[in-house]
Amino acid sequence: MRSRNRRAGRVARKRRQKHEASIQSVSLCHQQQYVRLMKFLHQRGFTSTQLQPATFTDTGRGLQTLQIIKPGQLIISLPESCLLTTSTVLSSYLAPYIKSWKPHLSPLLVLCVFLVCERHRGEVSDWFPYIDVLPTTYTCPAYFTDAVMDVLPAVVRRRALEQREAVQELHSSHQDFFRSLQPILSQAVEEVLTYEALRWAWCSINTRSVFMSHPSNHFLSGQDIYALAPFLDLLNHRPDVQVSASFNDSTKSYEIQSVSGTLRYQQAFINYGSHDNQRLLLEYGFVAPGNPHSVVYVDTGLICEVLRGDRSLDQKMKFLRENKFLHDLTVSSEGPSWRLMTALRLLSLPQTLYHQWKVVLLGQAVCEDREEWSVQTAETLCQCLLQDTHRALDKILQLLHESEEPIREQLHVVQSLRQEEKCILRSCLEVLQAMLRRPDDLLQYQPDIDDAVS
Repeated sequence: MRSRNRRAGRVARKRRQKHEASIQSVSLCHQQQYVRLMKFLHQRGFTSTQLQPATFTDTGRGLQTLQIIKPGQLIISLPESCLLTTSTVLSSYLAPYIKSWKPHLSPLLVLCVFLVCERHRGEVSDWFPYIDVLPTTYTCPAYFTDAVMDVLPAVVRRRALEQREAVQELHSSHQDFFRSLQPILSQAVEEVLTYEALRWAWCSINTRSVFMSHPSNHFLSGQDIYALAPFLDLLNHRPDVQVSASFNDSTKSYEIQSVSGTLRYQQAFINYGSHDNQRLLLEYGFVAPGNPHSVVYVDTGLICEVLRGDRSLDQKMKFLRENKFLHDLTVSSEGPSWRLMTALRLLSLPQTLYHQWKVVLLGQAVCEDREEWSVQTAETLCQCLLQDTHRALDKILQLLHESEEPIREQLHVVQSLRQEEKCILRSCLEVLQAMLRRPDDLLQYQPDIDDAVS
C-alpha cells in the first residue's frame, strides 16, 4: 500500500504542476472597486506590497504574489482597525438598539444585521468599500433550490436542509428586533431586513470570517468568534498548503504566515483546515479538486436498505447507535474506513453471538467467512453509492440545460462534488475487489492505529 501511495503522490504532483503551468491570471488592482478598497484599508493602517487582487482561470478571484514569499515569512498582516467585529457594531449607530434588546442577541445575528444595514446605506457607509467587493450571491446550501438539493448525496442533503432551515429560523425569530430598527432605516424594515438580505449576510460571515476569540460581552449572548477581514478574505483555500494564522496581540494585527513559501506571480493560498469536500461545500460553497481529505459518507439508511432481510437488523443498529458507531461511516480511495468495516463486522454476527458484539466494536477480529461477508457488503454499498452518483450526474446535466444563472453555478459546484466522489468510489471498489480476489488479505485488513483510537 505504501508504494501505491508514493506513486499516487508523484502522479498528483505532476498533474498539479502541469495544471499550475496552464493557469492564467489578470490583475484587478486597477479596477475602481479595488482602488477604493485599498484606500479604505490604507487609511486604517494597512500596508501591503506583496499581494494584489487578481482573477485566476482555475479559482476565480484571489490574491497574487508580487514577490517571492519565503518559508516562515508573513503573507499578510491586517491591523485590528481593519477588522469588522462585534466591537465595530457595538460602536456604531446600532449600539443602543442592540444593548437594550432582551433577550440578548447572538454575535452572528448582530454582524448579519450590521452588514445588511451598511449595504442598505450604500456609498455613505464607512464600510462601503468592503461591502462593494463582497459577492452578491453564494453557492452555499442556504441558496440552493429544491432541485439542487435533490442531487446532493443523502448525508449532505440532510445537512444542507438543516443549514437552510437555520437561516430561515434566524430571520423569522427576530422580526420584533428588526422592526425596532425602523427609525434608522430609510425604507420599510420589511424591504431592508428581508430573508434574502439576511441570507446574504449570513453566508458572507460563514464563508469569509476568520476565527478570532473575543472577550465575553454582557450585551451579547453566546460565543463571539467572528471577524471579517477585508482583503485578507480574498485568499483562497488549497488542501496541500500549510500556513499559520492567528491574531497577534503584540502587533494588534491578524497575521498569516507561510510555512512552505510561494513563488512570485503565483496565487497565494491558505488552508481552511483538513476538511473533506462535503464540509467545504457546506461551509464555504466550493469543492477542492483532488482533495486528499475527501471521503464518501455511507448513510445508515443505505445500510438498512442493503441489509433489510436481516431480522435482527433493528437490534444491531440500535446497539451501534448506543455505542456511537453510526456516524462518520466512510470510504476513501484507499478503501473503507475502520469504523465502517467494524460496523459491518458487527452486522455480520448472528443475534446468538450477542455476547461478542462489544468486543468486535473494540477491534476483535471475526472469522474469515464473516470478514469476507463484511467486505462483500462494503462492495455492495460502494456500488449502490456509485449508481446513485451516476444518476445524480445525469440529472445535473439535464438541469444545466434547463436552468439559468445562478442556479447553473450551484449545479456546477454539486457536479464537482459528485465527480470527485465518483473517482473515490471507483478506487474503493478496486481495493475491495482486490481483497476478495485474495482471501489471504481479508484477515490482514486491520485498522490503522489512528483510526482505531478516534
